[in-house]
Amino acid sequence: MSKFAGKTAVISGGAEGIGFSIAQALGAQKMNIVIADIDEKNLEKAGLELEASGIPVLTVALDVAIEDQWQEVADQAVVRFGKVHMLVNNAGVGGETGPLESQDKNGWQWTLDVNLMGVVYGAKVMTPLIKLHGEGGWILNVASMAGMGGTPYLGAYTATKAAVVALSESWAGELEENDIHVSVLCPAFVQTRIYESERNRPEKYQSDSAPKSEQGFFANSAKQMVESGIDVSIVGNRVVEALNDKEFYIFTHPNYRSLIQERAAAIDEAFAKSEKSSLLKNIADQKIEMP
Repeated sequence: MSKFAGKTAVISGGAEGIGFSIAQALGAQKMNIVIADIDEKNLEKAGLELEASGIPVLTVALDVAIEDQWQEVADQAVVRFGKVHMLVNNAGVGGETGPLESQDKNGWQWTLDVNLMGVVYGAKVMTPLIKLHGEGGWILNVASMAGMGGTPYLGAYTATKAAVVALSESWAGELEENDIHVSVLCPAFVQTRIYESERNRPEKYQSDSAPKSEQGFFANSAKQMVESGIDVSIVGNRVVEALNDKEFYIFTHPNYRSLIQERAAAIDEAFAKSEKSSLLKNIADQKIEMP
């Protein structure tokens, strides 16, 4: 029997795209599924589709950038299914695009609040519930291949996804003693509607300035690359495969390995140069102290 059977997963941004793919894949493993999403129309549709597949499902409206709404998701999940065993922090937006000097502060704040603080709030609310039953569990944070290295003209998105990778690394050590396995999913281009994130941008995050032509250009370029990406159904099944193997970094595009190796080599070379600096000779052999 699957290790996931009879357990409950809470998935943000679960009404479509990668979140829905993960919901389907975990549902096929006999998990109870809680999908939460800001798009209530798509949320209802996704819930009906999961129900039609025989998957126990609860749908809850959620703006991940509002911590109190996370608590409502938690409360409803416990009432419906009793326990929470897995959190999938999937909800995200594309954010500001284009040259750094053209990017708007409201767009940056929106990206930070959804892509980063949404992950923080989700973990803050759900982790105590996973700890409570003492059975262990999982936290899966959805980052991006962009989180493994800078992507030109996607500064806000790249910065938040890099932060999610670092948070996941931090939480993995912190939660290990509670038998809560933390993973971070870093896909490259997947056929989703991430390029249409603007449709869900709340009023308070609307730009103070008129749209700039170069932003539209880069948004269209991103759309073309997303539409040529892998089928989203692959991602959910890859997640199940990786969680079964207790993988921490979960990659969907092995062809990007060489780019990451180049980055790692550049970092290693920078360390080698620092060892040769006369300014740092007394530090090179110091023991590393970790908290």
